[in-house]
Amino acid sequence: MRKKCWSLRVEKKIILNFALCSLINITTAINMKIYFAGSIRGGRVDASLYRRMIDFMSLNNKVLTEHVGSSKLCLEEQGRDGDARIYNQDTAWLRESDLLVAECTCPSLGVGYELAYAEHLGKPVHIFYNSKKCQLSAMLTGNSYFKIYPYEKEEEIFDTLNKILG
Repeated sequence: MRKKCWSLRVEKKIILNFALCSLINITTAINMKIYFAGSIRGGRVDASLYRRMIDFMSLNNKVLTEHVGSSKLCLEEQGRDGDARIYNQDTAWLRESDLLVAECTCPSLGVGYELAYAEHLGKPVHIFYNSKKCQLSAMLTGNSYFKIYPYEKEEEIFDTLNKILG
């Protein structure tokens, strides 16, 4: 066992020095498979936040959809066949996942579909959104199945993720 410390750079400042400075067994297996959902074609304004969330969750877990945090995603429709490949891959990842974590500040039809699909599969669903920037749809806030976490400061996300992921 060795000691590992992780920090997360947020807006050019290190604001979190995670409690992961405790002893961690380097050979420990991945804890969970996480499906991360964030807006792609609905808008990429929060892509850098998605990347930081994915990086944090990846410390001890496998994020199946880490591409959602990439700044180099193709935002255009891929035609019927290409979009079918995306649908088939994403639904396979949803079935494989242990839980879904979504950042829903930027509205997205695709993310809404993923949330409903995960609920249909009985997967735990955790939704984050910046309460200063948006209001969630009543279809989300009115559904007691979803665990919803409004935040005002980004560091609140990581504190909550740490509790969710143990």
